[in-house]
Amino acid sequence: MRILRCLLLSALLACGSLHAAAPATEQPVRVFAAASLTDALNEVASQWKRAGHPQPSLAFGASSALAKQVEAGAPADLYASADLKWMDYLDQRGRIDSATRANLLGNTLVLIAPAGKAFKARMQPGFAIAAAFKGKLCTGEPGVVPVGIYAKQALEHLRWWQPLQGRIVGTDDVRTALAFVERGECGAGIVYATDARISGAVATVAAFPAQTHAPIVYPFALTRDARPEAAAFLRFLRSPQAAAIFRRHGFTVPKD
Repeated sequence: MRILRCLLLSALLACGSLHAAAPATEQPVRVFAAASLTDALNEVASQWKRAGHPQPSLAFGASSALAKQVEAGAPADLYASADLKWMDYLDQRGRIDSATRANLLGNTLVLIAPAGKAFKARMQPGFAIAAAFKGKLCTGEPGVVPVGIYAKQALEHLRWWQPLQGRIVGTDDVRTALAFVERGECGAGIVYATDARISGAVATVAAFPAQTHAPIVYPFALTRDARPEAAAFLRFLRSPQAAAIFRRHGFTVPKD
């Protein structure tokens, strides 16, 4: 009987040891990303799930608003911005893991109009942009939202900023600006090429020359409080498989 009790006790201890050593259930990666990444990142996340991982939790919005949320302690494992300014903002406040920071993507800035109401524009100083279209011009909030920051730089470079004063409408993010133009509430808009290409309700008038604004860069980084699973997802975002998805959606990848 004593031998039997010892065997049972040994078995229970062994089971307990095995249970303690079992890996914890993988948690979904929580991602805060710029609105312009919506379609591409959703597809990348689906690929990640098909590889056997939990579906990532994706939150999209203006890089500025998301950065403020991360700063305030919102539960995010990975942050992706549409410019360097807001990644720098979090980096300077110790809210991201600087060692994981990487510039993964690029984009192009374009001038758009409602479908069927496209106008001609010469992307050079001196062109009478104010007379080229009717109504307002929508873009992200200048000085705050990345697309608005790039837009203001381009308009100032082309000397179009002053002629359009009183007609520029700043929105919460690039997708909101796109929606205003789609509905015809703005006669023109400035968005990213990747946003313009997903809509059949807008026409691309022209692309802004690269020298008119700072390079459009998308930095990605793990947050300071990122869970272990996030590192693997960030590696996947840097993989050839993910790069192919981003290219298909119109983004440029550094090696391009």
